Amino acid sequence: MNTTQYLAEIIKELNRSVDLISNDEAEKLVNGILESKKIFVAGAGRSGFMAKSFAMRMMHMGIDAYVIGETVTPNFEKDHILIIGSGSGETKGLVSMAEKAKSIGGTVAVVTIFPESTIGELADITIKLPGSPKDQSESDFKTIQPMGSLFEQTLLLFYDAVILRFMEKKGLDTNKMYGRHANLE
Repeated sequence: MNTTQYLAEIIKELNRSVDLISNDEAEKLVNGILESKKIFVAGAGRSGFMAKSFAMRMMHMGIDAYVIGETVTPNFEKDHILIIGSGSGETKGLVSMAEKAKSIGGTVAVVTIFPESTIGELADITIKLPGSPKDQSESDFKTIQPMGSLFEQTLLLFYDAVILRFMEKKGLDTNKMYGRHANLE
């Protein structure tokens, strides 16, 4: 296959993923964001990059959103939500964050391949995304892509869909959001 054929296959995989995501679970996340005073996002590796892009879009909408681990991230309190993107739901540092957020009394949401994972069991809101773990030998879900690529791509697109739903509920459009875009670049 050439590059564009691979791209076409990736898009087919992403298309198949849509029907495997629960709209009810997604709506719980949207409402969790609406009900929270501050939003915190976390993820490790590429999932962390997807979380950062999600926080950026929330900031463009005027939502008080932060990335865990950044120097300007405030403390987490009980009227806040922590949204974790983790394919396995077992990443040690993310498990610790979820436990700490729960002990504070805040809301924990996880977007994961494995709702039955440690973070999935801790979470108040669990969204299952299709995909294979990094070690695909232990998965029934087949993808041509390496490691967790399908999950990570689906995660980014899912986060973008959550943004669109939030925009719809709040009556926002892209022009209003552009006014909050970085202007010193």
